Amino acid sequence: MKYLFFDIECAGVFKNVAKICAFGYCLVDEQFHILEKEDLLINPKGNFHLTDRKGTRGLVLPYEYDQFKKYPTFPEVVEKIRSLLEDKDTLVAGHATMNDVKYLNLETYRFSLPSFCFRFADTQFLYMNKIGDFSRQFALGTIAESLGVEFTAHRAVDDAYATMKVAEAICKELGADLPTLIERYEIKLGKIENYEIEQTTSTAQKRYQEEAYRRKELREQKRAQVHRFIDREKRNRNKNGVLRGKRFCFSHPFEESVEEAQQLVRLAFSLGCFYSYRAEECDYYVAYETENGARLKSAKEQHAQIFTPVGFAEFLKNKGAGTD
Repeated sequence: MKYLFFDIECAGVFKNVAKICAFGYCLVDEQFHILEKEDLLINPKGNFHLTDRKGTRGLVLPYEYDQFKKYPTFPEVVEKIRSLLEDKDTLVAGHATMNDVKYLNLETYRFSLPSFCFRFADTQFLYMNKIGDFSRQFALGTIAESLGVEFTAHRAVDDAYATMKVAEAICKELGADLPTLIERYEIKLGKIENYEIEQTTSTAQKRYQEEAYRRKELREQKRAQVHRFIDREKRNRNKNGVLRGKRFCFSHPFEESVEEAQQLVRLAFSLGCFYSYRAEECDYYVAYETENGARLKSAKEQHAQIFTPVGFAEFLKNKGAGTD
């Protein structure tokens, strides 16, 4: 069996268009000896419009953009790419492979070409199974650095080569070949056929997702319990209290601390303070010191006083003592 590691760079990616400008690949044998290594440069038939994943900061590819018009178009190289990816004796892999497969799919649509048909592995997903962490995405550079692999980012062939070296390093560390590790981690390969794409999955990932869903449900139940308590207790609010006309709001993580949140609600209501579910409308915002995010930012933009739970309790007690 051979292994084909590939990476794609695009001149621009939009909702329904991915203008591929480079297809880099590294074909190796089962011992990771390089059989072929090439950077296929492609005329994207369009201008370069490069942004990061958030669609803001511009990316710079290590190519001369004005040279791409002289390269063949995607329809002119698609059969070479197809022969590499669809070879029955080759295991195809990439880093975050789903993205590159989507680009191929969009280009076949764009040029009215037949769909690709192949299965694929993902070294990022293999790494996530290896370390047991599915909570976030891991950049190729991050994984490569952790495994001692050096490369030039965003040159397609170098990314493909680095992806191969990452796979090789994982296989050497665990003492197994790539198909064995895929079987060991119960990974189901991704697939593209008839323009439909299936993501790679694994048993460990499914367990993680089930546990994450369970934890999310529990958090939502706790928050709902606090909200019900607020709606019930607000009828007993002291409308003439020293903090009448003021509003307080809890961060979502603190709303999950049911007993502590309920105690602060009672104390704040006894002083006439009203609860707001909108951070941007509050005078006092209560959050843990380690928190950040949009709700905290909104509260700060409205010049709300920011308290820790302990700090807000002291503030309320002092206000209450001042009325004695």
